[in-house]
Amino acid sequence: MLNDSDLLYMKRALRLAKKGRGRTAPNPMVGAVVVLQGKIVGEGYHHAAGKAHAEILALEAAGPLVKGATLYTTLEPCCHIKKRTPPCTEALIKSGVVRVVSAMKDPNPRVSGKGFKQLKDAGIQVEQGLLREAAEFLNEVFMKNMETGQPFVTLKAAMTLDGRIATASGESKWISGERARLEVDRLRAEADGVLVGIGTVLADDPMLRLRKTKGKNPIRVVLDPHLKIPLSSRLVETARETPTVILTTEAAAPLQGKALERKGVLVRKIALQGKEMPFKVILHDLAKQGITHLLVEGGGGVNGIALRSGCVDRVIFYISPRFLCGADAKGVVTGTALPSLALAPTLKNMTVRRMGNDIRIEGRLGK
Repeated sequence: MLNDSDLLYMKRALRLAKKGRGRTAPNPMVGAVVVLQGKIVGEGYHHAAGKAHAEILALEAAGPLVKGATLYTTLEPCCHIKKRTPPCTEALIKSGVVRVVSAMKDPNPRVSGKGFKQLKDAGIQVEQGLLREAAEFLNEVFMKNMETGQPFVTLKAAMTLDGRIATASGESKWISGERARLEVDRLRAEADGVLVGIGTVLADDPMLRLRKTKGKNPIRVVLDPHLKIPLSSRLVETARETPTVILTTEAAAPLQGKALERKGVLVRKIALQGKEMPFKVILHDLAKQGITHLLVEGGGGVNGIALRSGCVDRVIFYISPRFLCGADAKGVVTGTALPSLALAPTLKNMTVRRMGNDIRIEGRLGK
């Protein structure tokens, strides 16, 4: 029977799990707490893929006090083999833990319920579902990866009050304020891929690297149907330092593709559907390259392709208190409009808050 103390310890485990944000992919974020006679005697969280799991670190921290204790974990303990770390269920069974409380079942089909069964068969009391929604929300990237095999997609954009991301001439630095730009740096650190269109590259010559946030730079992805990217661009010049992928089409010049590859760029071809590069196919290709969380930082054209595909999971817009006052300024979403309001993607679980002089809107796009 779950009680208020169980809730308290699971909240602690969730706070611990969040410490791994941006560093555990393709693994989930997991936190674990060991409690004996109402006292926390050990805790841990998963630091990075290939490193010890949260449960193992919590057991090690508890030492001999683990005998007769309860372990709280934000995810079902793993039980599968042929991976970089041993199964957690085996360690839990040997440890002397008498009860395991888990927030959620692991969506990985190699585990999914099997970990709980192993623990129960060993005589350990198992309870699951405590703060399940919070645990699933924390690991929404991992959930989508397991359920669909595709990356989780976050689309972010900074715009004026009249929905413009740049002037008619392409000037966009800076529409958003310093606080918003710092958060975008953090978003890049949490993702393992960042995607822009060739228009953004030609206009801004971006680096798409982390500026002030510590962490690993994401793989840089450019949609460039005709390979217009200059060999002298900063993305190409630094491709050997930071992985860079250009997705193009059969319409591109083969010699340009070879020149880019000699610079260290990975060039991959995507078949056109009509006049667009289909976003679902793009995601499928990026998943093969190990991208689990894609941050879309494109212009209006890329944003339109992504949103019309129905594959965007999270939207973050920063709205500046300015107007550009004209249709010739560049819009945040462009391309062929949807024919009816009934088909319009609609944000759910929306939050709105002030960020310096900007307004930040975040929400999920339900399927």
